[in-house]
Amino acid sequence: MMPATDTINMANTLVQRIARQALVTFRCPLASKSFIEQQGKLNSLMTEIRAVDLNISPTSNSEDHGSVAPSVCLPYMSPPPVTYMHICETDYMSMGVFLLKSGASIPLHDHPGMHGVLKVIYGKVRISCFDRLQEDAPSHPPSMPQMGALLQRSVLRSQGEFTEESGPCILTPDRDNIHQIDAVDGPTAFMDILAPPYDPDDGRDCHYYQVITEARSGGEESSTTTGTEKNKEVFLVEISQPPDFWCGSEPYPGPEVCL
Repeated sequence: MMPATDTINMANTLVQRIARQALVTFRCPLASKSFIEQQGKLNSLMTEIRAVDLNISPTSNSEDHGSVAPSVCLPYMSPPPVTYMHICETDYMSMGVFLLKSGASIPLHDHPGMHGVLKVIYGKVRISCFDRLQEDAPSHPPSMPQMGALLQRSVLRSQGEFTEESGPCILTPDRDNIHQIDAVDGPTAFMDILAPPYDPDDGRDCHYYQVITEARSGGEESSTTTGTEKNKEVFLVEISQPPDFWCGSEPYPGPEVCL
């Protein structure tokens, strides 16, 4: 049986309070007044989180560690560019930490029907967020025939760099839902909450995308967001998981979370 003092200490850790607040928040009816109020409390708590609260050392991310995902077959074994520390998960939300090595990137991907909160705990990331546009777009622009691929008319909604001093980044099912995350000037890590969690059986699977061409000018093909101006309309095409990206896993060393 856990000593009473240990129970009190666990309940008072910042990560425990964040987890409980996330559960309260995403149990609320979405877009209700209660949800908005609880989300504000969650964002305030996330603003406070730092690497030390999770017992994570920035120096450890510069070393080779983490295990290769078993579903990925590589021509050679090498350390994963990104690793994930699982903290907790319920039917309403999942919480963990992503660690990116220097120069690593989480490619352009989506979160179907999901809300999210991202908070950098050390280092610096560049986040580029796209939104789908409602109007229909041609499937085959003259500059880039895609052999039947469905192109989605989208817009680069926001792009910026974030550090541990920055506030949390928020995504919703309709806003900033498709994004790319790049490590800038060294290794970086961020705490991540998704609500509800990914679940392919319930229509919430992760999809990857490539920026194909500017929707209006028919520019050159591009596979990244580099050089794309904010609010510029683009075409996105769904692609397979890029071969140079895979995510390993490693143990979470921080305070226990109980929900």
